[in-house]
Amino acid sequence: MAPRPDRPDRRRTVAVLAYPGMSVFETGIVTEVFGLPRPELDVPWYDLTICAERPGPVPVIGGAGLHTPYGLDVFARAETLIVPGVPDVRADPSPELAAALRQAHQRGARVMSICSGAFALAGAGLLDGRRATTHWQYADLLRRRYPNVDVDPNVLYVDHGTLLTSAGSAAGLDLCLHVVRQDHGSAIANAVARRLVTQPHREGGQAQFIEAPMPAAPDDDRVTQSMTWALENLGHPITAETLARRAHMSTRTYLRHFARATGTSPIRWLINQRVQASLALLEGTDAPVEEIARTVGFDTPVTYRHHFTRVMQTSPSAYRRAFHTGG
Repeated sequence: MAPRPDRPDRRRTVAVLAYPGMSVFETGIVTEVFGLPRPELDVPWYDLTICAERPGPVPVIGGAGLHTPYGLDVFARAETLIVPGVPDVRADPSPELAAALRQAHQRGARVMSICSGAFALAGAGLLDGRRATTHWQYADLLRRRYPNVDVDPNVLYVDHGTLLTSAGSAAGLDLCLHVVRQDHGSAIANAVARRLVTQPHREGGQAQFIEAPMPAAPDDDRVTQSMTWALENLGHPITAETLARRAHMSTRTYLRHFARATGTSPIRWLINQRVQASLALLEGTDAPVEEIARTVGFDTPVTYRHHFTRVMQTSPSAYRRAFHTGG
C-alpha cells in the first residue's frame, strides 16, 4: 500500500474497542502510540477515544475496570478503528459490532485488529477472500471458523490498505508504528519508537515465533556484534559468510544462531535494514534513487526498487513524493 499523507493538517480520529474481560495491554499499546499528546513532534497528532459496545463500566482482567461514555456510534465514526481482541474466539461478534465495522469499512475508514481481534473482523465478513493474521495459537481456529479467510500464522501483520491485522501483543505495537510511518513518515515513527524504547520498524513478513528473542548466550552476543557491524557498514558488500566470519563462526552455525535470535535470515534482515536506511535519504535529500541504492548497499537500482516495493508496498519515487521534506 502507498503511504497515506492525505489531508495531513487534519487530526486523525482513532477509536479502540474495550470489551469485558480484556487484558489492558493491547489497549495500552494503542494509547501509547495514538493517545499520548506529542507536541514535540510538531505534526497534527491523533485524537484517541476508547469505546465499548455498551457505554459504562467495562471489567478487565485483575478485577479492575475502566469506564467509557462512548459506544459503537462513536466507534463507527472514527477514521481508524482498532479491535484489540475479542471476549471469546469461539463466538461471533455481536450484530451491532459487525454492523459498525462494516459501516466504517464501507465509507473508507481504516479498520485494524490486534491478536484475537481478527475474529471480529472475520465475523463481520471483512476478511473474506483476503490474507490475514492473528496470534499463532489462534490461527487454526480462525481458519476453521472462517474458511474464506486466507490465514497466515507466520507473519507479524498484514496490511491491505484499509484492513490491517496483526499477530500477538508485541506485533500490535509493530502494526501501530507501521501506521504512524504511513501517516507521518519514518522520522516521526522513529521518534515515537525511541520514546517507547523499541525498534522503529519490523517488516510485517517477519516470523511471529522467535525461539530466543534476546541474545542469551555468548554465541548470540557474537551474532549481535556482527549485526551492529553490519549496520555500520551497510554500503559495503555483505554476505552471510561475511557476517559469520565477523562472529567467528562457521556459516552453518551462524545461520542457526541468527535465526534463533531474530526469527529471520541474515540476508532478509540485511535487505530490510538497507531499505529502512534509505527512507531518511528519500525524505531528507534530493539524491537520485540510483545514488541512494548504492549508498545503502544495493548492487543495482533495479534490485533496490524491487526490495523497496516488497517491504514498503510502494516505490521509492512514490515514497519520496509523499514524504520528501527537502535536503
